[in-house]
Amino acid sequence: MKWRDMPTLAALRAFSVFAETGSLQQAGGLLNVSHAAISQHLRALEAHMGVPLLDRSARSLALTAEGEQLAQALTLGFGAIRSAVQDLSVRGVGQPLHVTCTPMFATHWLMPRLAAFRQAFPEVDLVIDPTGEVVQMTPGGIDVALRYGHGNWPGLEADMLFPSPMVVVAAPGLLDGRQVSRPEDLLDLPWLEEIGTHEASVWLRSRGVSDQLRAGRVVLPGNLLMEALRAGQGVAVSVRAFVASDVAAHRLTELFCEEEGRGYHIVHRPGVLRPGARHFVNWLRRERDQKAGN
Repeated sequence: MKWRDMPTLAALRAFSVFAETGSLQQAGGLLNVSHAAISQHLRALEAHMGVPLLDRSARSLALTAEGEQLAQALTLGFGAIRSAVQDLSVRGVGQPLHVTCTPMFATHWLMPRLAAFRQAFPEVDLVIDPTGEVVQMTPGGIDVALRYGHGNWPGLEADMLFPSPMVVVAAPGLLDGRQVSRPEDLLDLPWLEEIGTHEASVWLRSRGVSDQLRAGRVVLPGNLLMEALRAGQGVAVSVRAFVASDVAAHRLTELFCEEEGRGYHIVHRPGVLRPGARHFVNWLRRERDQKAGN
């Protein structure tokens, strides 16, 4: 289609509304413009098409045969657009809000606060997908993701929810007084990893360790990982915010701390968010700002 050859949408809409009402004043009222503006649109449309659409010989304007033909086509076209818009709008409102995050984030940050969101927005149906996998955010799928990193995910918008470095921790009972000054000092201990992640392997490689773990690795859900960690069943890499209280209470010992600048981000696709997703994102930001203000 050669779009440059088409009349303006404003002119076509003005003509369609005039054809429906038969009155410049009523058409202007429906479109919130003056009747003079409607008249200008009609004249511009006739000039663009090069055919008379209106019969001005009588006291009131009437459609010509060409005008009737165009009016019928516009009624069908605008009717189809209106139907599609209404259908998609209703579908968007009725679809549950779909949020993805790691089980650790869900357990330690989201779930203790979620009742406040439910109380503020009881009409929003919510699906929480706790997974360690990075889920692709495609239209019609995940609405909001809570992801850990630097915030540089191509094609997505990311807003820092809270910063926190990664740390390596273990229970004092597992360490049994050993001196740990380098990663190799931990290779003979078992390691714990959350399902869907490879944090231990990534951390060891980032520190130049290529040797294999001699006591093996246990992969388990995030909520069970913390229980196993406190029970002294292995060493783990975690976000400091999730283990800070255990370290302060001496249930865990922080052995290494990684770079600053990383943290959990509110992530979504660019563009307009559905109402439920917009409410959720704004609520997350208020939770962040309230904590920063305390």
